[in-house]
Amino acid sequence: MIKKFSILLLALFILGLIPSCSDYLDSDRYFRDRTSLETVFTDRERTEEWLAYAYSFLTGATADIIAKAGNGSPHVYDDAMYFGDRDVKYDPKDAWDLSYNKFRLGEYNENEYNDVWPRCYKGIYQASVFIHNIDMNLTMTTEERLDYKGQARFVRAYLYWILLRKYGPVPIMPDEGIDYTLSYDDLATPRSSYEEVAELISNEMVQAAKELQYIRRNDNENISRPTKGAALATRAYALIFAASPLANGNDDEFARAMVDDQGRRLLSQEYSEEKWAKAAAAARDVMELGTYDLYTAAFTSTDNGPHDRPTIVPPADAEFSNQDWPNGWRNIDPFKSYRNLFTGAVSPVDNPELIFSRIHNTSEVAAMVIHQMPRDFGGWNTHGLTQKMVDAYYMNDGADVPGKDKEIGRGDGSERLTGFTTQEDVAAGRYRPLGRDVSLQYANREPRFYASVAYNGAVWHYLSRPEPGDRHRQTFYYRGGGNGFMNSPFHLRTGIGVMKFVDPQDAPGNIRLKAEPAIRYADILLLYAEALNELDATYSIESWDGSATYSISRDIEEIKKGVRPVRIRAGLPDYASGTYNSKDVLRSALKRERMIELLGEGKRYFDLRRWKDAAVEEALQIYGCNVIMNAERREEFHQPVAIFNLASTFSPKLYFWPISHSELKHNNRLTQTPGWTSYD
Repeated sequence: MIKKFSILLLALFILGLIPSCSDYLDSDRYFRDRTSLETVFTDRERTEEWLAYAYSFLTGATADIIAKAGNGSPHVYDDAMYFGDRDVKYDPKDAWDLSYNKFRLGEYNENEYNDVWPRCYKGIYQASVFIHNIDMNLTMTTEERLDYKGQARFVRAYLYWILLRKYGPVPIMPDEGIDYTLSYDDLATPRSSYEEVAELISNEMVQAAKELQYIRRNDNENISRPTKGAALATRAYALIFAASPLANGNDDEFARAMVDDQGRRLLSQEYSEEKWAKAAAAARDVMELGTYDLYTAAFTSTDNGPHDRPTIVPPADAEFSNQDWPNGWRNIDPFKSYRNLFTGAVSPVDNPELIFSRIHNTSEVAAMVIHQMPRDFGGWNTHGLTQKMVDAYYMNDGADVPGKDKEIGRGDGSERLTGFTTQEDVAAGRYRPLGRDVSLQYANREPRFYASVAYNGAVWHYLSRPEPGDRHRQTFYYRGGGNGFMNSPFHLRTGIGVMKFVDPQDAPGNIRLKAEPAIRYADILLLYAEALNELDATYSIESWDGSATYSISRDIEEIKKGVRPVRIRAGLPDYASGTYNSKDVLRSALKRERMIELLGEGKRYFDLRRWKDAAVEEALQIYGCNVIMNAERREEFHQPVAIFNLASTFSPKLYFWPISHSELKHNNRLTQTPGWTSYD
C-alpha cells in the first residue's frame, strides 16, 4: 500500500497538482519520509491536523475574494468599487504590485497572480486522502468520523467552486486517484465542461450535507467549520452559475473558442430553462432548513447627540412602517441592521445570517478597511466608489436619485440636486445623518447608503481614540485638504470613499476584526428570486434529501419571499406590481439589488460575468466627483466628471482568469482560456 501511495504522489507531483511544501503534513513530505497513512489516520491528533491542513487552502491567496487588493486577490473590485494604492510602484521588484488599471485592462500576464490554481488542487488532493482514510480511525465515534468526512468533502467541493468561479471549466480529478501505471500522456487531464464541474459540486455538496452533523454551529471554536447549510448554499451558487447566460445557451465567439484539447465545447450552447429551476430548488433547500434569517438590530428612539444617532427612520410606508419584523421595520433599525453585519459588532456565532465564513480571513478585511480610511491617524485613503455605485442606491422612499446615471446615457431627464446642508438643518434634525456643508445629492438616501458610502463630508467616528477631539471627524475630499487630491496615490480618484466594513470604534492601528461574509442568507434569498424569475414552465424538483418535491415556477408570491425580507431590512418599500409582472424589469431590479446589498463582498465581479453584462457595464466610462476642485468651488466638485485615470474596458478574455504556462506544461491536455497565450 505504501509503495502505491508514494508512486501516486509522484504522479500527481509531475502533473503539477501538488507543489512542494515544508510542512510535515504535505503529501510530498510523506513521499520522502515514507510515512504510512495508517500512522496518520489511526491517531486522532494527526488526523485532525491533516484536516486542518486541508482547511488551510481555503484561506489566504485561495480565498481570493475580500482583500485589500494589489496582492493578486482583486475580485472585490469592479465597476462599483476600485482600489488606488497600487498606481505607483514603490519598488520595481514588487512583482505582486497589481494596480486597478492593470487588473481591469487584463495587462497582467498568465504567470502573475495565479496561486489559486495550484493551491486549490493541492487542497483537493489533501481532502481526498482524508475522505478515503478517515474511516480507519477508531479513536473517533461513528458520528465524528462521518462529520469529519463531510467537512473534508465540503472543502474539496468548495475548492472546485473557487476554481469554477475564477477559471471556468477546470479538470476534475478522479475521486479514487490516478492510475500510476499509465503513461505520462495518459495521466494528463483535460478540462471538464462548466456543467460537469457544477454538477460535481452539486452532488458532492449534497453528500457533504448528508454527512455533516450540524445545520449551524453555535460555538466560537467551530464556527468556521462547514455545516449542512453551508454545503447546500454553495450548491445553490454553483447551480445558478451553471444556469446563467455565460454557461447556459452561450454561442458567442468566446464560447465557441472555449474548448478542450479534443475540440469539445465547454460552455453549453444549448439553453436549458430547467437549470434555473434546479438552482431555485437548491436555494429553497437552504430556506427550508428554517435555521437562517436576516440579522436585525432593534429600534431605539434614543438620540444622544449629533454624532450618536442610532436610527435613520424610513419615511412612512403603507405596507411596512406599522408592522414588526419580519413583516415590517417598525421595531428594527434598518441602518444598524445592515451596518453591523460587516463591522465586527456582531459575532459570527450570534449572526443568524452568516451561512459560511472563512473566519481566518478577518485580517484581510481589516486591511481593506485601513485602505478605505482617511489619512487621519494613518489611513491609506485610496479605496473608493464610482458614481454609478452611488447612483444605484435608492432614495429613502424607494425612488431613484435625481440625475441618476445621467452621464452614462441612462438618465430619465432629471437633473442632479444642487445646494448644501446648513447648520440650521443639522440643528433641526433634517437630512440625518448628514452634517453641515454636505451636498444635497446625498440627502434622504436609503439606510444602506449611509452604512456603505463615505461621501464628501461624511463623519468618521474613531470612537476608540483617547482624545475627544479626535472623534467624530467630518472628512472632506476637496483639493487642498488633507484627504483631497494630491500628486500621490493617497487620494480618492472619484472623491467618494467606502464606509462599509468600518466600525465606529475603528481607527488606524486599532481595527476590529470582521468575519468575511463568504455566503450570507440575503445572498441566497436574492438568488432564489432571480432563478424563479427566469422561468416560464413549471418544474417538479426533489429536495436535496428526497423528503419533499417542490413545484418550481415563476410564482410572484414565491419571488417575494426572496425580495421582501431584503427590502424590509433595508427600510425600503417593496417593488411595484409592474416590476414583478415583467420578467425583464424584475431582472434589472434584482441585479441592482445585488449590486447594492452585496457591495464589496466579491460578488458583482462574478455576477457581471455570469450574466454576460461585463461587456457593457465594465466598458462604461467611470465617473466621479471633480476632485481637482477646492472647497470654494464645491458645486463644481459635485458635478460628475469622467475619471480617465480609472480604466473602463472589457474584452472577452476577461470572462475567466488565465492558466499559468507552468500548469499548461505540466499537463499537456490542458487548454488555455481564449485570448491568453499558451506558451512563454
